[in-house]
Amino acid sequence: MSRIGIKPIEIAEGVDVIIGEENLITVKGPKGELTKKFVEDLKITKEDNSIVVERPTNNKRHRSLHGLTRTLIANMVEGVTKGYEKKLELVGVGYRAQKQGKKLVMSLGFSHPVEMEDPEGVVTETPNQTEITVKGIDKQLVGNYAAKIRAWRKPEPYKGKGVKYVGEVIRRKEGKTGK
Repeated sequence: MSRIGIKPIEIAEGVDVIIGEENLITVKGPKGELTKKFVEDLKITKEDNSIVVERPTNNKRHRSLHGLTRTLIANMVEGVTKGYEKKLELVGVGYRAQKQGKKLVMSLGFSHPVEMEDPEGVVTETPNQTEITVKGIDKQLVGNYAAKIRAWRKPEPYKGKGVKYVGEVIRRKEGKTGK
Protein backbone atom coordinates (compact mmCIF):
# COMPACT_ATOMS: atom_id res chain seq x y z
CA MET A 1 0.00 0.00 0.00
CA SER A 2 1.22 3.51 -0.75
CA ARG A 3 2.36 5.22 2.44
CA ILE A 4 1.59 8.65 1.01
CA GLY A 5 -1.48 7.77 -1.08
CA ILE A 6 -3.53 6.41 1.83
CA LYS A 7 -3.21 9.58 3.91
CA PRO A 8 -6.29 11.83 3.75
CA ILE A 9 -5.77 15.45 2.67
CA GLU A 10 -7.01 17.89 5.29
CA ILE A 11 -8.93 20.85 3.85
CA ALA A 12 -8.18 24.10 5.68
CA GLU A 13 -10.90 26.58 6.59
CA GLY A 14 -11.81 28.96 3.78
CA VAL A 15 -10.84 26.42 1.10
CA ASP A 16 -13.52 25.03 -1.22
CA VAL A 17 -12.80 21.82 -3.15
CA ILE A 18 -15.06 20.79 -6.03
CA ILE A 19 -14.65 17.32 -7.54
CA GLY A 20 -16.22 17.39 -11.01
CA GLU A 21 -16.74 14.86 -13.77
CA GLU A 22 -13.74 12.85 -14.99
CA ASN A 23 -11.74 13.77 -11.84
CA LEU A 24 -11.56 17.48 -12.65
CA ILE A 25 -10.67 19.09 -9.32
CA THR A 26 -11.08 22.79 -8.58
CA VAL A 27 -9.61 24.23 -5.39
CA LYS A 28 -10.63 27.76 -4.35
CA GLY A 29 -8.97 29.56 -1.48
CA PRO A 30 -7.99 32.97 -0.15
CA LYS A 31 -5.03 33.31 -2.55
CA GLY A 32 -6.78 32.15 -5.72
CA GLU A 33 -8.13 29.19 -7.66
CA LEU A 34 -6.43 26.13 -9.19
CA THR A 35 -7.96 23.52 -11.52
CA LYS A 36 -6.40 20.23 -12.59
CA LYS A 37 -7.65 17.08 -14.29
CA PHE A 38 -6.49 13.77 -12.86
CA VAL A 39 -6.53 10.19 -14.18
CA GLU A 40 -10.06 8.77 -14.24
CA ASP A 41 -8.97 5.35 -12.96
CA LEU A 42 -8.44 6.63 -9.42
CA LYS A 43 -11.39 7.32 -7.13
CA ILE A 44 -11.21 10.75 -5.49
CA THR A 45 -13.84 11.45 -2.83
CA LYS A 46 -14.54 14.24 -0.36
CA GLU A 47 -15.38 13.04 3.15
CA ASP A 48 -16.28 15.64 5.82
CA ASN A 49 -13.27 17.98 5.90
CA SER A 50 -10.80 15.84 3.94
CA ILE A 51 -10.14 14.33 0.51
CA VAL A 52 -9.34 10.63 0.05
CA VAL A 53 -7.66 9.08 -3.01
CA GLU A 54 -8.25 5.36 -3.61
CA ARG A 55 -6.92 3.07 -6.32
CA PRO A 56 -9.04 0.36 -7.97
CA THR A 57 -6.35 -2.31 -8.41
CA ASN A 58 -2.85 -3.08 -7.26
CA ASN A 59 -1.21 -3.00 -10.69
CA LYS A 60 1.96 -0.97 -11.20
CA ARG A 61 0.31 1.97 -13.00
CA HIS A 62 -2.33 2.50 -10.30
CA ARG A 63 0.25 2.15 -7.52
CA SER A 64 2.51 4.77 -9.11
CA LEU A 65 -0.36 7.23 -9.70
CA HIS A 66 -1.84 6.81 -6.20
CA GLY A 67 0.79 8.76 -4.22
CA LEU A 68 1.38 11.23 -7.05
CA THR A 69 -2.28 12.22 -7.30
CA ARG A 70 -2.60 12.62 -3.53
CA THR A 71 0.52 14.84 -3.40
CA LEU A 72 -0.61 17.01 -6.33
CA ILE A 73 -4.00 17.64 -4.68
CA ALA A 74 -2.29 18.41 -1.35
CA ASN A 75 -0.01 20.91 -3.15
CA MET A 76 -3.07 22.59 -4.71
CA VAL A 77 -4.71 22.96 -1.28
CA GLU A 78 -1.50 24.33 0.26
CA GLY A 79 -0.95 26.68 -2.69
CA VAL A 80 -4.32 28.43 -2.36
CA THR A 81 -3.89 28.83 1.42
CA LYS A 82 -0.18 29.66 1.94
CA GLY A 83 1.28 29.95 -1.55
CA TYR A 84 4.78 28.97 -2.62
CA GLU A 85 8.00 30.92 -2.95
CA LYS A 86 11.54 30.27 -4.11
CA LYS A 87 14.42 32.58 -3.27
CA LEU A 88 17.41 33.02 -5.54
CA GLU A 89 20.59 34.98 -5.00
CA LEU A 90 23.05 36.40 -7.50
CA VAL A 91 26.71 35.87 -6.63
CA GLY A 92 29.38 37.66 -8.65
CA VAL A 93 30.82 41.08 -9.33
CA GLY A 94 28.31 43.17 -11.29
CA TYR A 95 25.53 40.58 -11.07
CA ARG A 96 22.28 42.31 -10.15
CA ALA A 97 18.55 42.19 -10.75
CA GLN A 98 15.71 44.72 -10.75
CA LYS A 99 12.00 44.84 -11.57
CA GLN A 100 10.63 47.01 -14.37
CA GLY A 101 6.86 46.59 -14.35
CA LYS A 102 6.18 42.91 -15.05
CA LYS A 103 9.73 42.34 -16.33
CA LEU A 104 12.70 41.04 -14.39
CA VAL A 105 15.90 42.62 -15.73
CA MET A 106 19.19 40.96 -14.77
CA SER A 107 22.82 41.83 -15.42
CA LEU A 108 24.65 38.49 -15.48
CA GLY A 109 27.94 39.29 -17.15
CA PHE A 110 26.62 39.14 -20.71
CA SER A 111 27.04 42.03 -23.16
CA HIS A 112 23.29 42.69 -22.80
CA PRO A 113 20.83 42.65 -19.90
CA VAL A 114 18.65 39.55 -19.58
CA GLU A 115 14.92 40.42 -19.55
CA MET A 116 12.27 37.91 -18.47
CA GLU A 117 8.52 38.54 -18.47
CA ASP A 118 6.70 37.13 -15.41
CA PRO A 119 4.36 34.31 -16.53
CA GLU A 120 0.67 34.31 -15.58
CA GLY A 121 0.22 33.29 -11.94
CA VAL A 122 3.81 34.05 -10.89
CA VAL A 123 5.16 37.25 -9.31
CA THR A 124 8.83 38.11 -8.87
CA GLU A 125 10.24 40.57 -6.37
CA THR A 126 13.72 41.97 -5.85
CA PRO A 127 14.16 42.93 -2.16
CA ASN A 128 17.69 44.07 -3.04
CA GLN A 129 19.94 43.94 -6.12
CA THR A 130 21.31 40.46 -5.44
CA GLU A 131 18.12 38.65 -4.38
CA ILE A 132 15.11 37.45 -6.39
CA THR A 133 11.93 36.04 -4.84
CA VAL A 134 9.54 34.04 -7.04
CA LYS A 135 6.01 33.70 -5.58
CA GLY A 136 2.78 32.04 -6.72
CA ILE A 137 0.05 29.56 -5.84
CA ASP A 138 1.04 26.83 -8.34
CA LYS A 139 4.09 24.93 -7.07
CA GLN A 140 5.04 23.70 -10.54
CA LEU A 141 4.94 27.18 -12.14
CA VAL A 142 7.00 28.71 -9.32
CA GLY A 143 9.63 25.97 -9.52
CA ASN A 144 9.85 26.08 -13.32
CA TYR A 145 10.23 29.86 -13.46
CA ALA A 146 12.89 29.83 -10.73
CA ALA A 147 14.76 27.11 -12.67
CA LYS A 148 14.57 29.19 -15.88
CA ILE A 149 16.06 32.19 -14.07
CA ARG A 150 18.82 30.00 -12.61
CA ALA A 151 19.56 28.45 -16.02
CA TRP A 152 20.82 31.79 -17.37
CA ARG A 153 23.94 31.56 -15.19
CA LYS A 154 24.28 28.34 -13.19
CA PRO A 155 26.77 28.54 -10.30
CA GLU A 156 30.25 27.52 -11.40
CA PRO A 157 32.42 25.35 -9.13
CA TYR A 158 35.60 27.45 -9.00
CA LYS A 159 34.46 30.83 -7.65
CA GLY A 160 30.78 30.05 -7.00
CA LYS A 161 29.59 32.83 -9.32
CA GLY A 162 26.11 32.61 -10.82
CA VAL A 163 22.43 32.43 -9.86
CA LYS A 164 21.78 29.99 -7.03
CA TYR A 165 18.94 29.08 -4.70
CA VAL A 166 19.22 30.46 -1.16
CA GLY A 167 20.69 27.67 0.95
CA GLU A 168 22.01 25.73 -2.07
CA VAL A 169 25.45 24.25 -1.44
CA ILE A 170 27.80 24.49 -4.39
CA ARG A 171 30.52 21.84 -4.59
CA ARG A 172 33.71 23.79 -4.96
CA LYS A 173 36.75 22.64 -6.93
CA GLU A 174 40.32 23.59 -6.37
CA GLY A 175 41.92 25.69 -9.10
CA LYS A 176 45.11 24.91 -10.96
CA THR A 177 48.31 24.89 -8.95
CA GLY A 178 51.48 26.43 -10.32
CA LYS A 179 54.96 24.84 -10.19
